[in-house]
Amino acid sequence: MNFLDSKLEQYIEHHTEDEAELLKKLNRDTYAHVLQPRMLSGHLQGRVLAMLSRMIKPSQILEIGTFTGYSALCLAEGLQKDGTLHTIDVNEELIDMVKKYVSESSYSEQIKIYTGEALKIIPTINYTFDLAFIDADKENYCNYFDLVIDKVRKGGYIIADNVLWSGNVIKPKNEQDDETESIVAYNKKVHEDKRVRNVLLPVRDGLMICEKL
Repeated sequence: MNFLDSKLEQYIEHHTEDEAELLKKLNRDTYAHVLQPRMLSGHLQGRVLAMLSRMIKPSQILEIGTFTGYSALCLAEGLQKDGTLHTIDVNEELIDMVKKYVSESSYSEQIKIYTGEALKIIPTINYTFDLAFIDADKENYCNYFDLVIDKVRKGGYIIADNVLWSGNVIKPKNEQDDETESIVAYNKKVHEDKRVRNVLLPVRDGLMICEKL
C-alpha cells in the first residue's frame, strides 16, 4: 500500500541522502532473487535508520529480523568504533546472502549474525543495548518488546517497523487478521507503557520509536 503519491515519494527520495553503492547492489539483488522483497527497508527508511543510529551513536545494537541485511548495514553506520550489531533471523536460506554483503561492508567485524528463533536467542545475548530494532514476525512483537525492554539502557531506544501494516491497523476489529491484531496490540502496549515515551512516524509502513525512561 502506498501512503503517498508516487511522484511525491520520488521527490522525497530525490531529496534524501543517496544509498551507498553496496546498498544499491543489495537492494537490486533482493528484488531480483528473494521472495517478498518489499520486506527490505529500502532507500528512505534505510536513511532514516542510519540517521537515527548516527544520532544515538550506539555501542550495542540488537536487530530482530535480518532479512537480507539491508537494515543492519544502515544501522551499523552509527556504531561506535568498538561497537557491535547483533542481528537475528530464523531464515537459514538467506544467511549466505547476508554474510556476503556484510563481508563486503566496512562493518564486517562489527556485525554478529545469529540464525534461529529470536525468542530463544535474545536471552542468551548478555549485553545492554543502546538501540533495538524489531522487524520480524508480527505475532511476536509484544513478546520481543518484553524481552528487550530490560536489556535496553535508560535513555536507549526501541524501534519497531511495519506498525501501520499497510493501513490495516485502522480497519474494524472484525476485519483484522492475526498479524494486524498483533500490530494493533503492540502499538497500544508501548503507547501505554510508562517505562517509555513514544512517537509513531509514518515513514514507509510506519516506525514506532520508543525511548526508555
